[in-house]
Amino acid sequence: MSKYTLTVACVTRRGIVAAIAGFLAENGCNITDSSQFDDMETGRFFMRVSFVSEEKADLASLREGFDAVAEPFGMTWAIHDESDRMKVIIMVSRFGHCLNDLLYRWRIGALPIDIVAVISNHLDYQKVVVNHDIPFHYIKVTKENKPEAEARQMAIVRETGAELIVLARYMQVLSDAMCSEMSGRIINIHHSFLPSFKGANPYKQAFERGVKLIGATSHYVTADLDEGPIIEQDIIRVTHAQSPDDYVSLGRDVESQVLARAIHAHIHRRSFLNGNKTVVFPASPGSFASERMG
Repeated sequence: MSKYTLTVACVTRRGIVAAIAGFLAENGCNITDSSQFDDMETGRFFMRVSFVSEEKADLASLREGFDAVAEPFGMTWAIHDESDRMKVIIMVSRFGHCLNDLLYRWRIGALPIDIVAVISNHLDYQKVVVNHDIPFHYIKVTKENKPEAEARQMAIVRETGAELIVLARYMQVLSDAMCSEMSGRIINIHHSFLPSFKGANPYKQAFERGVKLIGATSHYVTADLDEGPIIEQDIIRVTHAQSPDDYVSLGRDVESQVLARAIHAHIHRRSFLNGNKTVVFPASPGSFASERMG
């Protein structure tokens, strides 16, 4: 049986859930997992439904039929075949911990995506990427050539049909134009010290202030640097006995995990933009399972 995901966002009102459930039942579909949220402050409604087609309804017919359900409610909606893998581009600079973690998760099927390219402004990870049979694009970025470099990056996005860009410690600020064109489709990772410890050596600054918790934040990229809607966060406890280098090593682990979880939420269409925030629904049963052990 084909398995699909339906995502819905609209102004909240009575009858939405009933209309969706009725449509699926009438088309021979059985709901296997469902999450919904009414934001009482904004009046917005969000829903994600996983379902199987028990009577061989195909994607095209489901999409065509759902138009009549969505129109009266003014829904923003989509139906996706869960077997289709999202096309992803990873961008990285000289810190490789997130890239290597993502490549491993991709290789064992823990992140069911198609990595269509890796773009970097350095050559450090060219061999690693090529050894995974993934196209590697070296695009040097300077103050003088930044518009041209970004144009090349976006050309790769369009040529590959990439649906998501992951900034795996890519240490360049993206232009407002790129952020706007890829709105809701660029995910970044950074340490959770912002805005407390901005600038160079944030872990050293945190060490000097004697912090007890360090962590990481993954968010959608907007024109406001590091201020985009947050998808995922986590922390780890540190003590006075640990060094600045310990902070860095521990922080790398948290960054890798947080970024992977944010990507997992996005590719499984569990993450919804809600103004300056996000709605992130729990994962469906079985979605964390890997195809291989290693």
